[in-house]
Amino acid sequence: MEEQVKHAIQDEYPEEFAWCYGCGRMNEHGHHFRTGWQGEKTVTIYTPRPEHIAIPGFVYGGLIASLIDCHGTGSAALALHRKNGHEPGDGETPPRFVTASLKVEFVKPTPHGGPLKAVGTVEEIHPKKWKVDTEVFADGELCARGEVVAVVMPKTFGQK
Repeated sequence: MEEQVKHAIQDEYPEEFAWCYGCGRMNEHGHHFRTGWQGEKTVTIYTPRPEHIAIPGFVYGGLIASLIDCHGTGSAALALHRKNGHEPGDGETPPRFVTASLKVEFVKPTPHGGPLKAVGTVEEIHPKKWKVDTEVFADGELCARGEVVAVVMPKTFGQK
């Protein structure tokens, strides 16, 4: 049985902020990445679709970068939500983050055909800025690593 995230932060985002192609539950064509806690680490598990190939048998690097990106912003939201005394599912709206920077290192070709597991370590570097170091595994093997610096989305974001 494939490991799953039970209480994902993305499930708690208000509808108007849940349209991201990577992690937005409202985007019917998106990936629907879901990020939750696993002890003191964050985790996102995602099985690439058949079209997510670079060459037959291997995952497209852009998908891996998207996974690291959304895992990073979701992890930052989880961490600040917890710092504020909340957890996904408790009825409180979590903060929403946007990416300030994204760095990706491809360690080895990522095999296609099974789930990918992104595991994150979160560090607060400013009250509104968080850094998330992420490792992506396929079949227990490290395939990529990345760093996301995420900032709290301004409350006026998207307003005209």
